Amino acid sequence: MHSTPFTLERRRLTALRLASQQIGTGGLSTPGDVARWMLAMQAQDFPGAKWSVGLRAPRTSEATVDAAFHSAEVVRSWPMRGTLHLVPAEDLGWMLDLTAPRAIRSAASRRAALGIADADVERVRQIAIASLTGGRALTRGAILGSIAAGGVSTEGQRGYHLLWYLAQTGTLVLGAGQGKQQTFSLLDEWVRTPRRLDRDEALGELVYRYFRSHGPATARDLVRWSGLTTGDVRRGLAVSGSLLTALDLDGVRYHLAPETLAQPGAPARVHLLPGFDEYLLGYGDRTAALATEHSAAVVPGGNGMFKPTVVADGEVVGTWRRNVTRGEVLVEPLLWSPLRGVLQDGLVEAVGAYGAYLGRPARLLRSPSAQVPEAARPR
Repeated sequence: MHSTPFTLERRRLTALRLASQQIGTGGLSTPGDVARWMLAMQAQDFPGAKWSVGLRAPRTSEATVDAAFHSAEVVRSWPMRGTLHLVPAEDLGWMLDLTAPRAIRSAASRRAALGIADADVERVRQIAIASLTGGRALTRGAILGSIAAGGVSTEGQRGYHLLWYLAQTGTLVLGAGQGKQQTFSLLDEWVRTPRRLDRDEALGELVYRYFRSHGPATARDLVRWSGLTTGDVRRGLAVSGSLLTALDLDGVRYHLAPETLAQPGAPARVHLLPGFDEYLLGYGDRTAALATEHSAAVVPGGNGMFKPTVVADGEVVGTWRRNVTRGEVLVEPLLWSPLRGVLQDGLVEAVGAYGAYLGRPARLLRSPSAQVPEAARPR
């Protein structure tokens, strides 16, 4: 099969994106720092989303990330495209004000197909408020039980859609976990100090923070990422003004923060990314990092489920899987071709970093395509 060349232009684009996404830079210290820098990180795979936070703040652990959710510093909701993301708690409200109306309109036919009437939604809202007021939290099963007991059917996909709708309209938010289950709380009670922005301020804020954390990226990438219209993105670019700069590569206009261009060149490194990490999911066009001929290995069947990826010097070079036991975590890379010497060492370091995040020794299993040492220990 013909291999897409990893050209100098692609390499420059991926190097700048690694820097802006704070992957391998060591510049962020806490989960809150990461969430505020990234603004939103796709999070339907919750363990993977937590690792997306951990790899951008190398001195954090999974327990530290969990603590950020328990303290309501970071929350999980559906702020864009009807998809779960983790966001800084204080930013969720204005993001919903900006993006939810369009998402709700686009889901109208789905509500109708499920037989959900406006009266059902408002009845469910009353039940949720009565069940959760006073700082209470309920698991998904428990709150759906309360809704059903209140006379509104939650069968099939109705329950999921009702909870989604209440989150979109600012009533509910996913709160702290109970064991392996997350709970729902009232947004106004769980997030005590929300930021309030008018529409122009919100557009400028979202556009600036996206390009600061994801640039170089195109306006089309942001339309895809946010669910906003092209006109909204243009307005946000006008509001953000001189905070951003432009870069032309291969005849394509990219936007980014000027300080990203000033970042020193990073040495070639290897990173173990979770399946839905923003390094791939943050762009409509992912071919800078992921060659077209390998996309089916990362998204088998094109079904929207992204496998965890091995990224070497900015390029996706394979996938990986893990097996967490009581005493260690086993990491098996599935590479498309062998890594050269310095990157073999980088793979060992990446496995050690993942083990350190989980708080247990990590062992690298030999891959048929990668000639690497068998063991890596967190430092």
